[in-house]
Amino acid sequence: MAYERIPLDQFSEVFSSKIEISSVSIGGTIVSVSDEFFAEAFHLLLVEPAPSLKGQFGPKGALFSGWESRRHNPDYDWVIIKLGTTGEIAGFDIDTSHFNGNEAPKVSVEALYLPGAEDAPTASDPRWTEILTKVDLGPSSRHLFKIPDTQGVNYVKLNMYPDGGIARFRVYGTVVATHPDVPTDLFDVAHVFAGGRVVFTSDQHFGVGSNLILPGRGKDMGDGWETRRSRQPSHKDWVIIKLGAPSYLSHVVIDTAHFKGNFPQSCEIHAINGGLDIPPHSPSHAPPPSCNPATEAGAPTAVADEWALVLPKVHLGPHREHSFQLETDAHKYTHVRLTIYPDGGVKRVRVFGQLETGTDGTPASRSGLTSAMSHDGSEVPVGSVNASGLRSSTRSTPALPLTPEAFAPFGQVIQSYPDVHSAPRAVKITPANFGSALKYHKLTLLDSSYPEASSATAGISVYRCQPVTVNATGEVDVTALERHPYTNQAFIPMGEDRSKKYLVAVAKNGENDRPDLSTLRAFIADAGQGIVYNTAVWHQPMTVLDGPMDLACVETQIGNGDKADCEIVEFSGGLDEVVKIQIPAVL
Repeated sequence: MAYERIPLDQFSEVFSSKIEISSVSIGGTIVSVSDEFFAEAFHLLLVEPAPSLKGQFGPKGALFSGWESRRHNPDYDWVIIKLGTTGEIAGFDIDTSHFNGNEAPKVSVEALYLPGAEDAPTASDPRWTEILTKVDLGPSSRHLFKIPDTQGVNYVKLNMYPDGGIARFRVYGTVVATHPDVPTDLFDVAHVFAGGRVVFTSDQHFGVGSNLILPGRGKDMGDGWETRRSRQPSHKDWVIIKLGAPSYLSHVVIDTAHFKGNFPQSCEIHAINGGLDIPPHSPSHAPPPSCNPATEAGAPTAVADEWALVLPKVHLGPHREHSFQLETDAHKYTHVRLTIYPDGGVKRVRVFGQLETGTDGTPASRSGLTSAMSHDGSEVPVGSVNASGLRSSTRSTPALPLTPEAFAPFGQVIQSYPDVHSAPRAVKITPANFGSALKYHKLTLLDSSYPEASSATAGISVYRCQPVTVNATGEVDVTALERHPYTNQAFIPMGEDRSKKYLVAVAKNGENDRPDLSTLRAFIADAGQGIVYNTAVWHQPMTVLDGPMDLACVETQIGNGDKADCEIVEFSGGLDEVVKIQIPAVL
């Protein structure tokens, strides 16, 4: 097969928008190997560059990070690799770093596709097709080869003639996308297996942007996206992700796993419906020459006027996942842009959406924490106002995991953190009880603005809550919202069963001094998390999901509760007053 040898300084131009589909980070594995006497073949697929082990010896000789066979092979050695996903191959990076005098002199590559039910191929399988003819290699250097894109394959066979060592073998290409059979199902539309691609990064000094859409949560800071320190408070960095298909968006998960002291202070997300003829860069926003950005020709840039803000700026925390509902107004999008302030590291970005709309022409309201956690929801007219003056919700609201950052517009979260480095930066943590405990200081303050003549006092009450019914489509009806106009209110679960969950639903105030249901947000809290509603925040009465639960309530009130303490708005059940919250199928 025809090939082109690519100079190393053109790597970004040729391969930066491709996916390394052989990498162990997306599930690439060694199936079989002819010989690995000196160094095992699994090294070929490792993410990190091969280190020098010069001067280190084992029982069989000098140590190398790579694949090395024994000498004097009369024919050739080979290794069969199952790719992390079915893909169309565009080229290879064959790296002989630190193999000098014992490198493989020549290699070739073969490929084939086998359905998942079939056994892995053998070296003599007649279906192998050569996609890189025999080429020369050199000592201790990277060798880049571009080939015409293959059809979808899931196995490759690397042959080296006659024997020797190779440090890393990277197969670059595009993913053959996998989407749900039901187009209204919710799934991660940015995931690499869904066909998502990172097409632009403003800076990727410490970690490349393409890591953001890989499976799993990684193993350390090295397998995320991390920018250099900017030193400028007004600085920002951004990454553009092309979705696997045009999609209606629901919510995102921003994961800062392993970034404990270098996570971004805040972020925001924009979206765009692509196919736009926009140049890759704007002169006033071009990235620094040294940042080596990944850029796909024709991709929308960070300065296109058509970008829509779907997640206003929110704070982020260290070493954890942050779930945020998006404000997409029932539009379909092809790209999302994550902007971080001022700089830092993000491990993964999950963008949940769906391909098609519901039967009424609006996005089917489906939600969940993974593609398996979704339920059909019902729709109400966009922006309609009912007889009570309540603005109706534009969709059934997804219940997302409770985090301090997402809940911040409505109140505070009271919890400990198993890893103290994952606590919000402002939280003071000190040893207590002679070293047998940690104290998380003043996670919230009590607030009260009652008139002096009211004789209101602060106290602790206990609510014994029975579980509510979740209907067959995985929804809970919202029948009423309440608020406390003069005080904040804390609810803290009592008991040791952390598996129990409860629902928290909140909304901002709207027209006619009533809840604005377009701002309705819902969260799933576990029994290790307490919540504090800010003064006058509309909220659903405490809603337990999976068994009785006792919750201590800290509040200020008049006597044992006066009408002035609590305002309630009930929903009569008319069509334009239907308010539902979607509960994940797996809690």
